[in-house]
Amino acid sequence: MKYWMVLWLLIATVSTAAPRNQGQPGEFDFYVLSLSWSPTFCLTHPGNEQCSGKGYGFVLHGLWPQYARGGWPASCAPQSRLTDEEMDKGAALFPTRALLKHEWAKHGTCSGLEPLEYLDKTDAALGVVAIPQQLQPFNTPPSLPASEIEALFRESNPRMGNHGLAVICKGKVLSEVRVCLTKDLAFAGCPRSVKSQCRGGDIRIPAQR
Repeated sequence: MKYWMVLWLLIATVSTAAPRNQGQPGEFDFYVLSLSWSPTFCLTHPGNEQCSGKGYGFVLHGLWPQYARGGWPASCAPQSRLTDEEMDKGAALFPTRALLKHEWAKHGTCSGLEPLEYLDKTDAALGVVAIPQQLQPFNTPPSLPASEIEALFRESNPRMGNHGLAVICKGKVLSEVRVCLTKDLAFAGCPRSVKSQCRGGDIRIPAQR
């Protein structure tokens, strides 16, 4: 009896923390705006068109519907291909068209919005978050503690609370910043499922290419 009780609790915990493979479009609680530090991506993807000497710093990774209890809907039905107009709109936001198509299929379809509406929402979300001057392209220090990166974002975004973003690392290298937003794109406190994932001490900030 105890074995089955423990197994049931384990399954329940995993099911609430893991991403959902499907979901109902529009049924989610908040957004995460994910901003990728492009030079880190380019360390392992030097042949990607994003890494062709454009000098990117933070770039749009995606606008992701999320559940407050943890996890997120993904690849919601019906799946539809983006039109030429939608691709052109998205190409002005995402660093590559391949990333645009991936993000629409995995996350945008779960927003409950039509493609152009989702892209407009993403554009608006980018306008909400100010990138700190110290983290602009060609102006970055070689390393900073993750806590200092968080503080710089809060300083540049006074309406952001103390728990409004997460800094993500790959090893001791800056990878992403994730900002929690309401469905109306106001700053929101991140739940425990969205938390910084960096080691203590300084983390490396690769230079732009």
